[in-house]
Amino acid sequence: MTYDRLVCANCAAPVSEGRCPVCRASRARMQQQGPFAGLNPMMLIALLAILITAVALVAHQTA
Repeated sequence: MTYDRLVCANCAAPVSEGRCPVCRASRARMQQQGPFAGLNPMMLIALLAILITAVALVAHQTA
């Protein structure tokens, strides 16, 4: 999940704005999770399909 869609329970503002200490802490924690933490499942499926297609094309060209 990305923090740009989260609403802080402490100040009721978007977490991405970082208005209160709770927002800033949550935003910092979510940014440390890694490069693929913000991808939704459909994006992961699309990337997997592209990878499989690319591998199939390379295998077809070498055969």
